[in-house]
Amino acid sequence: MSISPGSVTSQPHIALFPSAGMGHLTPFLRLASLLLSHNCKLTLITTKPTVSVAECTHISSFLSKHPEINHIEFHVPPMQHSGSISDDPFFIQFEATSRSAHQIHPLLASLTPPVSAIFADLVVANGANKVAVDLGVKNYVVSTTSLKFLSLMAYLPILTTSDAAKLVDGAAEIEIPGLTPLPISSIPPPFFNADHGFTATLVSNAKALPFCNGILMNTFESFEPETLSAINNKRALSNLPSILPIGPLETYGLNMNGQPRYLPWLNDQPAESVVFLSFGSRTAMSKDQIKELSDGLERSGYRFLWVVKTKKVDKDEKEDLGEILSSSFLERTKNRGMVIKEWVNQQDILGNAAIGGFVSHCGWNSVMEAAGNGVPVLAWPQHGDQRTNAEVLEKAGLGIWDATWGWGGQRLVKQYEIQRKISELMTDEKLKSKAKSVGDEARKATGNGGTSKNTILETIESLKQNVQTVLGTHKN
Repeated sequence: MSISPGSVTSQPHIALFPSAGMGHLTPFLRLASLLLSHNCKLTLITTKPTVSVAECTHISSFLSKHPEINHIEFHVPPMQHSGSISDDPFFIQFEATSRSAHQIHPLLASLTPPVSAIFADLVVANGANKVAVDLGVKNYVVSTTSLKFLSLMAYLPILTTSDAAKLVDGAAEIEIPGLTPLPISSIPPPFFNADHGFTATLVSNAKALPFCNGILMNTFESFEPETLSAINNKRALSNLPSILPIGPLETYGLNMNGQPRYLPWLNDQPAESVVFLSFGSRTAMSKDQIKELSDGLERSGYRFLWVVKTKKVDKDEKEDLGEILSSSFLERTKNRGMVIKEWVNQQDILGNAAIGGFVSHCGWNSVMEAAGNGVPVLAWPQHGDQRTNAEVLEKAGLGIWDATWGWGGQRLVKQYEIQRKISELMTDEKLKSKAKSVGDEARKATGNGGTSKNTILETIESLKQNVQTVLGTHKN
């Protein structure tokens, strides 16, 4: 008997397994929303406990909106502290989740209907791959960063062993054969130590990449064309499976209480007059740097919406705005700016007509949100993949950055430097035009007939065809 594409028996059952932090959770929830719209059955695996309050809130809200999703809380055994473990709570959770990821096997094996594919974060790729092999199902890695940085992570097993000399011989660049070299200054500091817990976690999981069925990326073809072509045409990292760009992933609705207070304020501002400043969910900026930023922002003269954060983990945020910024600054700028210390929906803000520029840490979700809305970016990378992301963003024409500002906290960026770059961001007409073109390309990619939309449809179709094989295996 033939199975129609929309029938229940050919409905793929996909297990989604994100890692710690909003930067990893957000794209998974967006992907979940996309898969639901294409008649996929979903199981969402989330780790318990979460590192941040925001993760817990968003998981709860998302599941309350989508009760059809099967939810598995995976209790991650705590790590015993050792010299290899960073004091970063997110790194600790990465390592703990990675080490125990294989334990999801009995949780998935008992599901009905049976799982037909696992979509797992890179941080748990090794464990997820073992489970997928045991269950006889497909396994895809969902990358939460740029393709350029994914390339570096895929190369880490070589870079930390046979090519380790490249990290210590004073070279200005790291060359991954077949790809444009990466400045040594963009390599995250933990990568210089193969024994660092975060590095070791990525190395062990990067080794699993060649064995998965594909790598789903929150990017689009025209944003990273050279890297995408080099990998998919086997000119670089030829052991990797196909890179599948499906972005920019669209936002999902949340059952949050009431309208945020910043939206009415934004709606009252002139078009493209406001600079939006936000540095992500796990960037803690020093009070000295916040002071320089506030002075530079004030000197620029532009309207602004600024999200302030002083702690890496949201549950540690205790101070109010008056303890972080001077009352005189808040008073002087109250008629042209708003400073907040709460979670914001960046997608709603960047989609508002009042926004003329975005000062960002260059977390990849933020980059894709800016790209999707055609908003020019002043990149101020803080840690991790963000300097590499800033290079990608600049090359694509979406933004500008000053590499001399270094990593977050590496040096104090002065107010006059900040003022100059904000003014450039808000007045450079060529940059604005390029950013709008990037936004047009992003919308084409996710629209009907677009490359990203076609890619996700083809992936789902291949899973539908695999469902009958999985069902047959479980019957025997």
